[in-house]
Amino acid sequence: LSIISWFVRSFKYVYGLRFEVRGQKKLEVDGPCVIISNHQSILDMMGLMEILPKRCVQIAKRELLFTGPVGLIMYLGGVYFINRQRARTAMSVMADLGDLMVKDNLKVWIYPEGTRNDNGDLLPFKKGTIRVQVLDAVPTRGLTDADVTKLVDTCYQSMRNTFLQISKMPQENSAIEPGVVSAQ
Repeated sequence: LSIISWFVRSFKYVYGLRFEVRGQKKLEVDGPCVIISNHQSILDMMGLMEILPKRCVQIAKRELLFTGPVGLIMYLGGVYFINRQRARTAMSVMADLGDLMVKDNLKVWIYPEGTRNDNGDLLPFKKGTIRVQVLDAVPTRGLTDADVTKLVDTCYQSMRNTFLQISKMPQENSAIEPGVVSAQ
């Protein structure tokens, strides 16, 4: 993880990025949890790396492993890669990671949207402040498989409402990349 942190600090310095973080203390939960985050551009990943809690691993799509230096940095940083084209393999990795979460008291960070952009092009680079809002934890104790659909909808609605609210706030340098984080 230190190699990813070094890369983020260097990138941040070179491009003059500043991060505005609200609610970071909410990520200081004792037990294992899943942290879900939206993903608008590469900049919000940089902002999220600033608040990555201890004992936290990230999950990324396998294709990112082959993106040159970024893929290498992610690999060396301990990111878990899943092959979204092979559901059985992805489910196996997720199940193993679930076991590790409980055994080793890990937090797992995921991006449930699956991608940052669907127009097939790179988003423009921006300079300025990245705003990150950490939401309250969503309790899952006692939930079963039957509760998954409702849990997903609850998290989605909470994140969407916050995202829309952040997006309406005045933007410094017109370069705010809203990021919403929820731990469950």
